[in-house]
Amino acid sequence: MRSRVRALLVSAAAALLCLFAPAAVISAEEVTFGMLLVGPHNDHGWSQAHYEGGRYVEEKVAGSKMIYIDKVNPADRPGLTIPMVVDDLVDKGATLIIGNSDDMKDGIREAAAQHPEIKFIHISGDDVLTGKAPANLSNLMGRMEYGKMMAGFVAGLTTNSGKVAYLGPLINEETRRLAVSSYLGARHAWTQVRGKPADQFRFKVSWIGFWFNIPGVTADPTQVARNFLDTGHDVVLSGIDTTEALIVADQRRKEGADVYALPYDFIGSCNSAPEACLGVPYFNWGPDYARIVRGLANGEWKQSWTWTNPNWADINDIDHSAIGFVPGAALSEENKAHLQAFIDDLGSGKLNLFSGPLNYQDGTPYLQAGEKASDKQIWYLKQLLEGMEGASK
Repeated sequence: MRSRVRALLVSAAAALLCLFAPAAVISAEEVTFGMLLVGPHNDHGWSQAHYEGGRYVEEKVAGSKMIYIDKVNPADRPGLTIPMVVDDLVDKGATLIIGNSDDMKDGIREAAAQHPEIKFIHISGDDVLTGKAPANLSNLMGRMEYGKMMAGFVAGLTTNSGKVAYLGPLINEETRRLAVSSYLGARHAWTQVRGKPADQFRFKVSWIGFWFNIPGVTADPTQVARNFLDTGHDVVLSGIDTTEALIVADQRRKEGADVYALPYDFIGSCNSAPEACLGVPYFNWGPDYARIVRGLANGEWKQSWTWTNPNWADINDIDHSAIGFVPGAALSEENKAHLQAFIDDLGSGKLNLFSGPLNYQDGTPYLQAGEKASDKQIWYLKQLLEGMEGASK
């Protein structure tokens, strides 16, 4: 009898502990995260950088598991909506969903509202800033503006014609500020390092209409790159997810032309045509993704809008830097030294290229003399800048 009473008391105490104890912490072994990739997972660009970031998490956070769906765009999967894809990932056990494209903003917000028990990360968005985000939705982006400044700087160091081109995707605030960052870096190299007159420098932007080629929908990036080189531009900076600009530059070099390109997004992009590649600014999503997954596992989710800097001590530190730049085989040793000095000055704050006076493309002031842009002034850049050729809207 006494043992039965003791057992009942133990059971009652256990029940009370369960009632008042905090919610169980998800162990890393229980974190399955779903990835929505706008392009192919092996595109040598934007989507592959995210895919590799997910694989990094699986390697660094024991027991975590990635499931993904790629080519999440209207051309490859017509009729498929973001909430539909999210439902599928949730059914497969995902407790965290990462959407990697600006185009997914509305769909991710809708899916997050439908699944309040699931956490969401929207890459490149601003719903947290604008107050539109449900409590389970955060935003994440790397400060690629620095990477694009480096790419532009290298282009400005290398060009012989003084004509640099930018192969852009669609037009929005993100793509404008990245094109502008490239221009500021290129102009700085041309005028301040090489001492060339500003009026002898040209920077042209052409937009194809999406993040990668969709036949019959976008302009053909291969043809746009050819047009750049046909009109005297000898360095092409890519802002799209894929490597057409680099491939075209490599073809022209094999025909005897002294031309170069810089791809974008993925650390291995130069491998497609190393002799034509001056370098690549790339995203390293692994450290931020691992931090988020660990936080979720430990019950430490907190809504945030995060714009992550490079690790200035070593921008190519794979475990700590969100943004990196790999010099290409085509970059001279002298210009590598100039680039390192430029990176050091950016990292120390000695150099701030988003400083006035700067005007918008239509001549209206963007930054007054001596004024340094705030994060929001850079994030919500309204136009290209004076001195840039190409559409702002």
